Amino acid sequence: MISRELVSLMDLKERNLLTLADFTPEEIRFLLDESKKLKKQFKAYERTKPLKGLTLAMIFQKRSTRTRVSTETAMYFLGGHAIFLSADDIQLGAGETIQDTARVLSRFNDGILARVYAHSDVEKLAEYASIPVINALSDKFHPLQILADLLTIEEHKGKLKGLKLAWVGDGNNVANSLLIGCSKMGIDMYVATPKGYEIPEDVVQMCEEFAEESGAKLVMTHDPVEAVKDADVVVTDTFVSMGEEAEAKKKLEAFKHYVVTEELVANAKPDYIFMHCLPYKHKEAEESVFESENSVVFDEAENRLHTTMAVLKNLMG
Repeated sequence: MISRELVSLMDLKERNLLTLADFTPEEIRFLLDESKKLKKQFKAYERTKPLKGLTLAMIFQKRSTRTRVSTETAMYFLGGHAIFLSADDIQLGAGETIQDTARVLSRFNDGILARVYAHSDVEKLAEYASIPVINALSDKFHPLQILADLLTIEEHKGKLKGLKLAWVGDGNNVANSLLIGCSKMGIDMYVATPKGYEIPEDVVQMCEEFAEESGAKLVMTHDPVEAVKDADVVVTDTFVSMGEEAEAKKKLEAFKHYVVTEELVANAKPDYIFMHCLPYKHKEAEESVFESENSVVFDEAENRLHTTMAVLKNLMG
Protein backbone atom coordinates (compact mmCIF):
# COMPACT_ATOMS: atom_id res chain seq x y z
CA MET A 1 0.00 0.00 0.00
CA ILE A 2 1.26 3.49 -0.88
CA SER A 3 1.77 5.77 2.12
CA ARG A 4 0.11 9.17 2.33
CA GLU A 5 3.55 10.81 2.27
CA LEU A 6 4.43 9.13 -1.02
CA VAL A 7 1.07 10.06 -2.55
CA SER A 8 1.72 13.70 -1.69
CA LEU A 9 4.83 13.52 -3.85
CA MET A 10 3.10 11.85 -6.77
CA ASP A 11 2.47 13.92 -9.85
CA LEU A 12 -1.29 14.01 -10.40
CA LYS A 13 -0.83 16.61 -13.09
CA GLU A 14 -2.51 15.80 -16.40
CA ARG A 15 -4.62 13.01 -14.92
CA ASN A 16 -8.24 12.78 -16.02
CA LEU A 17 -11.03 12.51 -13.46
CA LEU A 18 -13.84 10.61 -15.15
CA THR A 19 -14.67 8.41 -12.15
CA LEU A 20 -13.14 7.85 -8.72
CA ALA A 21 -12.72 4.21 -9.71
CA ASP A 22 -9.53 5.32 -11.45
CA PHE A 23 -8.05 6.74 -8.23
CA THR A 24 -6.54 4.74 -5.38
CA PRO A 25 -7.78 5.18 -1.80
CA GLU A 26 -4.47 6.91 -1.05
CA GLU A 27 -4.98 9.37 -3.90
CA ILE A 28 -8.53 10.09 -2.74
CA ARG A 29 -7.17 10.60 0.79
CA PHE A 30 -4.59 13.03 -0.59
CA LEU A 31 -7.25 15.04 -2.43
CA LEU A 32 -9.38 15.21 0.72
CA ASP A 33 -6.41 16.45 2.75
CA GLU A 34 -5.65 19.01 0.05
CA SER A 35 -9.29 20.12 0.22
CA LYS A 36 -8.97 20.74 3.95
CA LYS A 37 -5.83 22.87 3.45
CA LEU A 38 -7.44 24.91 0.69
CA LYS A 39 -10.60 25.37 2.74
CA LYS A 40 -8.57 26.86 5.59
CA GLN A 41 -6.82 29.20 3.17
CA PHE A 42 -10.12 30.23 1.61
CA LYS A 43 -11.68 30.95 5.02
CA ALA A 44 -8.61 32.98 6.00
CA TYR A 45 -8.71 34.95 2.72
CA GLU A 46 -5.27 33.62 1.84
CA ARG A 47 -5.50 33.79 -1.93
CA THR A 48 -2.91 31.50 -3.48
CA LYS A 49 -2.50 31.42 -7.23
CA PRO A 50 -1.00 28.07 -8.32
CA LEU A 51 -3.06 28.20 -11.53
CA LYS A 52 -2.09 31.75 -12.49
CA GLY A 53 -2.26 32.15 -16.25
CA LEU A 54 -4.14 28.87 -16.81
CA THR A 55 -7.61 28.51 -18.32
CA LEU A 56 -10.33 25.91 -17.89
CA ALA A 57 -12.95 25.28 -20.58
CA MET A 58 -16.27 24.40 -18.92
CA ILE A 59 -18.69 22.51 -21.18
CA PHE A 60 -22.22 22.48 -19.74
CA GLN A 61 -24.85 20.48 -21.60
CA LYS A 62 -26.93 20.60 -18.39
CA ARG A 63 -27.73 23.63 -16.25
CA SER A 64 -26.15 23.86 -12.82
CA THR A 65 -25.87 26.00 -9.69
CA ARG A 66 -23.27 24.36 -7.44
CA THR A 67 -21.02 22.91 -10.14
CA ARG A 68 -20.77 26.08 -12.19
CA VAL A 69 -20.38 28.52 -9.30
CA SER A 70 -17.96 26.33 -7.34
CA THR A 71 -15.76 25.75 -10.38
CA GLU A 72 -15.62 29.38 -11.48
CA THR A 73 -14.93 30.48 -7.90
CA ALA A 74 -12.26 27.78 -7.53
CA MET A 75 -10.45 28.89 -10.67
CA TYR A 76 -10.55 32.52 -9.54
CA PHE A 77 -9.24 31.63 -6.07
CA LEU A 78 -6.41 29.60 -7.62
CA GLY A 79 -5.48 32.42 -10.00
CA GLY A 80 -6.83 30.89 -13.20
CA HIS A 81 -9.73 31.70 -15.49
CA ALA A 82 -12.83 29.62 -16.26
CA ILE A 83 -14.64 29.87 -19.58
CA PHE A 84 -18.30 28.84 -19.43
CA LEU A 85 -19.52 27.09 -22.58
CA SER A 86 -23.19 26.16 -22.73
CA ALA A 87 -24.72 24.11 -25.52
CA ASP A 88 -25.63 27.40 -27.22
CA ASP A 89 -22.09 28.78 -27.02
CA ILE A 90 -20.11 26.18 -28.97
CA GLN A 91 -20.53 23.99 -32.05
CA LEU A 92 -20.59 20.71 -30.10
CA GLY A 93 -23.71 18.86 -31.16
CA ALA A 94 -24.38 21.35 -33.95
CA GLY A 95 -22.19 19.79 -36.61
CA GLU A 96 -18.87 19.52 -34.77
CA THR A 97 -17.78 16.21 -33.33
CA ILE A 98 -16.71 15.64 -29.74
CA GLN A 99 -13.25 14.61 -30.87
CA ASP A 100 -12.76 17.82 -32.86
CA THR A 101 -14.00 19.92 -29.94
CA ALA A 102 -11.56 18.14 -27.63
CA ARG A 103 -8.62 18.75 -29.95
CA VAL A 104 -9.48 22.42 -30.50
CA LEU A 105 -9.99 23.19 -26.80
CA SER A 106 -6.70 21.45 -26.04
CA ARG A 107 -4.93 24.04 -28.21
CA PHE A 108 -6.50 26.93 -26.26
CA ASN A 109 -6.87 25.73 -22.68
CA ASP A 110 -5.15 23.86 -19.85
CA GLY A 111 -8.11 21.74 -18.77
CA ILE A 112 -11.65 20.74 -19.74
CA LEU A 113 -14.51 20.29 -17.28
CA ALA A 114 -17.60 18.73 -18.80
CA ARG A 115 -21.16 18.34 -17.49
CA VAL A 116 -22.83 16.06 -20.01
CA TYR A 117 -25.75 13.72 -20.54
CA ALA A 118 -23.91 10.62 -21.80
CA HIS A 119 -20.84 9.30 -19.99
CA SER A 120 -19.51 8.18 -23.37
CA ASP A 121 -19.20 11.88 -24.29
CA VAL A 122 -16.82 12.67 -21.45
CA GLU A 123 -14.87 9.49 -22.22
CA LYS A 124 -14.48 10.59 -25.83
CA LEU A 125 -13.38 14.06 -24.72
CA ALA A 126 -10.68 12.44 -22.59
CA GLU A 127 -9.63 10.17 -25.42
CA TYR A 128 -8.98 13.02 -27.85
CA ALA A 129 -7.94 15.84 -25.53
CA SER A 130 -4.28 16.41 -24.70
CA ILE A 131 -5.17 18.21 -21.45
CA PRO A 132 -6.88 16.94 -18.27
CA VAL A 133 -10.61 16.22 -18.56
CA ILE A 134 -12.79 16.38 -15.45
CA ASN A 135 -16.24 14.83 -15.30
CA ALA A 136 -18.57 17.38 -13.71
CA LEU A 137 -21.52 14.98 -14.06
CA SER A 138 -22.59 12.39 -16.57
CA ASP A 139 -25.48 9.95 -16.64
CA LYS A 140 -23.30 7.31 -14.94
CA PHE A 141 -20.91 9.11 -12.56
CA HIS A 142 -20.53 12.31 -10.52
CA PRO A 143 -17.05 12.11 -8.90
CA LEU A 144 -16.75 15.76 -7.83
CA GLN A 145 -19.92 15.44 -5.75
CA ILE A 146 -18.62 12.39 -3.93
CA LEU A 147 -15.34 14.06 -2.96
CA ALA A 148 -17.44 16.79 -1.33
CA ASP A 149 -19.62 14.17 0.34
CA LEU A 150 -16.61 12.33 1.78
CA LEU A 151 -15.13 15.57 3.09
CA THR A 152 -18.45 16.50 4.72
CA ILE A 153 -18.83 13.09 6.36
CA GLU A 154 -15.30 13.22 7.75
CA GLU A 155 -15.78 16.75 9.08
CA HIS A 156 -18.92 15.75 10.99
CA LYS A 157 -17.99 12.21 12.00
CA GLY A 158 -14.24 12.52 12.43
CA LYS A 159 -13.54 9.51 10.23
CA LEU A 160 -14.67 7.56 7.18
CA LYS A 161 -13.72 3.93 7.69
CA GLY A 162 -16.19 1.88 9.69
CA LEU A 163 -19.20 4.18 9.31
CA LYS A 164 -22.54 3.01 7.92
CA LEU A 165 -24.07 5.05 5.11
CA ALA A 166 -27.61 4.49 3.89
CA TRP A 167 -28.68 5.49 0.39
CA VAL A 168 -32.44 5.70 -0.11
CA GLY A 169 -33.71 6.43 -3.59
CA ASP A 170 -32.66 6.02 -7.20
CA GLY A 171 -29.68 3.96 -8.35
CA ASN A 172 -28.42 6.94 -10.31
CA ASN A 173 -25.09 8.58 -11.13
CA VAL A 174 -24.64 9.94 -7.59
CA ALA A 175 -25.44 6.55 -6.06
CA ASN A 176 -22.96 4.88 -8.44
CA SER A 177 -20.19 7.26 -7.50
CA LEU A 178 -20.99 7.15 -3.79
CA LEU A 179 -20.75 3.36 -3.89
CA ILE A 180 -17.29 3.73 -5.41
CA GLY A 181 -16.22 6.28 -2.81
CA CYS A 182 -17.53 4.23 0.12
CA SER A 183 -16.07 0.95 -1.12
CA LYS A 184 -12.69 2.62 -1.68
CA MET A 185 -12.60 4.36 1.71
CA GLY A 186 -13.98 1.59 3.92
CA ILE A 187 -17.50 2.92 4.54
CA ASP A 188 -20.29 0.34 4.79
CA MET A 189 -23.00 1.32 2.31
CA TYR A 190 -26.55 0.02 2.29
CA VAL A 191 -28.51 0.91 -0.87
CA ALA A 192 -32.33 0.84 -0.82
CA THR A 193 -33.97 1.28 -4.22
CA PRO A 194 -37.30 0.25 -5.76
CA LYS A 195 -37.21 -2.79 -8.00
CA GLY A 196 -36.09 -1.80 -11.46
CA TYR A 197 -34.10 1.19 -10.23
CA GLU A 198 -31.07 -0.58 -8.72
CA ILE A 199 -27.45 0.45 -9.15
CA PRO A 200 -26.16 -1.19 -12.36
CA GLU A 201 -24.66 -4.64 -11.81
CA ASP A 202 -21.32 -3.72 -13.43
CA VAL A 203 -20.88 -0.89 -10.91
CA VAL A 204 -21.81 -3.16 -7.99
CA GLN A 205 -19.37 -5.87 -9.09
CA MET A 206 -16.56 -3.34 -9.49
CA CYS A 207 -17.24 -1.88 -6.04
CA GLU A 208 -17.35 -5.30 -4.43
CA GLU A 209 -13.75 -5.74 -5.53
CA PHE A 210 -12.82 -2.37 -3.97
CA ALA A 211 -14.69 -3.36 -0.79
CA GLU A 212 -12.66 -6.56 -0.44
CA GLU A 213 -9.53 -4.42 -0.15
CA SER A 214 -10.98 -1.77 2.18
CA GLY A 215 -13.12 -4.03 4.36
CA ALA A 216 -16.33 -2.16 3.51
CA LYS A 217 -19.67 -3.96 3.53
CA LEU A 218 -21.99 -3.33 0.59
CA VAL A 219 -25.67 -4.32 0.81
CA MET A 220 -28.26 -3.89 -1.96
CA THR A 221 -31.86 -4.03 -0.72
CA HIS A 222 -35.39 -2.85 -1.52
CA ASP A 223 -36.12 -2.13 2.14
CA PRO A 224 -35.44 1.47 3.26
CA VAL A 225 -35.74 0.53 6.95
CA GLU A 226 -33.03 -2.14 6.60
CA ALA A 227 -30.77 0.39 4.91
CA VAL A 228 -31.31 3.17 7.45
CA LYS A 229 -31.19 1.04 10.63
CA ASP A 230 -28.29 2.27 12.82
CA ALA A 231 -26.91 4.38 9.97
CA ASP A 232 -24.41 7.15 10.66
CA VAL A 233 -25.24 8.89 7.38
CA VAL A 234 -28.51 8.97 5.41
CA VAL A 235 -28.36 10.17 1.82
CA THR A 236 -30.90 10.70 -0.92
CA ASP A 237 -31.16 12.56 -4.22
CA THR A 238 -33.83 13.73 -6.59
CA PHE A 239 -36.00 10.93 -7.93
CA VAL A 240 -36.26 12.59 -11.34
CA SER A 241 -32.97 13.69 -12.87
CA MET A 242 -32.55 16.19 -15.69
CA GLY A 243 -33.54 14.52 -18.94
CA GLU A 244 -36.06 12.23 -17.21
CA GLU A 245 -38.95 14.68 -17.08
CA ALA A 246 -41.09 12.45 -19.33
CA GLU A 247 -40.76 9.66 -16.74
CA ALA A 248 -41.57 11.87 -13.74
CA LYS A 249 -45.09 10.55 -13.02
CA LYS A 250 -43.98 6.92 -13.29
CA LYS A 251 -40.89 7.42 -11.15
CA LEU A 252 -42.62 9.38 -8.42
CA GLU A 253 -45.17 6.58 -8.10
CA ALA A 254 -42.39 3.97 -7.92
CA PHE A 255 -40.52 5.94 -5.25
CA LYS A 256 -43.44 6.90 -3.01
CA HIS A 257 -42.24 4.52 -0.28
CA TYR A 258 -38.64 5.79 -0.50
CA VAL A 259 -39.19 9.32 0.74
CA VAL A 260 -36.87 10.09 3.66
CA THR A 261 -39.34 10.81 6.43
CA GLU A 262 -38.96 11.48 10.15
CA GLU A 263 -40.37 8.03 10.74
CA LEU A 264 -37.69 6.47 8.53
CA VAL A 265 -34.70 8.32 10.01
CA ALA A 266 -35.87 7.38 13.51
CA ASN A 267 -34.22 4.04 12.66
CA ALA A 268 -30.83 5.71 12.19
CA LYS A 269 -28.42 6.55 14.99
CA PRO A 270 -29.54 9.60 17.01
CA ASP A 271 -26.56 11.60 15.77
CA TYR A 272 -26.96 10.61 12.12
CA ILE A 273 -26.35 13.22 9.45
CA PHE A 274 -28.65 13.79 6.49
CA MET A 275 -27.15 14.60 3.10
CA HIS A 276 -28.60 15.64 -0.25
CA CYS A 277 -26.58 16.98 -3.19
CA LEU A 278 -29.33 19.47 -4.17
CA PRO A 279 -31.42 20.85 -5.73
CA TYR A 280 -34.02 19.71 -3.22
CA LYS A 281 -37.42 19.36 -4.86
CA HIS A 282 -39.58 18.53 -1.81
CA LYS A 283 -40.34 15.01 -3.06
CA GLU A 284 -37.47 12.81 -1.88
CA ALA A 285 -37.33 13.97 1.77
CA GLU A 286 -39.68 15.63 4.22
CA GLU A 287 -39.06 19.31 4.86
CA SER A 288 -38.63 18.56 8.56
CA VAL A 289 -35.75 16.17 7.78
CA PHE A 290 -34.14 18.54 5.29
CA GLU A 291 -34.26 21.42 7.79
CA SER A 292 -33.41 19.38 10.89
CA GLU A 293 -30.33 19.74 13.08
CA ASN A 294 -29.07 16.50 11.55
CA SER A 295 -29.06 18.00 8.07
CA VAL A 296 -25.66 19.02 6.67
CA VAL A 297 -26.76 19.65 3.10
CA PHE A 298 -25.36 23.18 2.97
CA ASP A 299 -22.01 22.13 4.44
CA GLU A 300 -22.03 19.50 1.71
CA ALA A 301 -22.81 22.12 -0.94
CA GLU A 302 -20.04 24.41 0.32
CA ASN A 303 -17.51 21.61 0.17
CA ARG A 304 -18.08 21.34 -3.57
CA LEU A 305 -15.88 24.44 -3.78
CA HIS A 306 -13.03 23.14 -1.66
CA THR A 307 -12.79 19.67 -3.20
CA THR A 308 -13.02 21.16 -6.69
CA MET A 309 -10.10 23.45 -5.83
CA ALA A 310 -8.07 20.41 -4.79
CA VAL A 311 -8.85 18.61 -8.04
CA LEU A 312 -8.06 21.60 -10.25
CA LYS A 313 -4.86 22.44 -8.40
CA ASN A 314 -3.46 18.93 -8.60
CA LEU A 315 -4.63 17.91 -12.07
CA MET A 316 -3.88 21.20 -13.78
CA GLY A 317 -1.27 22.87 -11.57
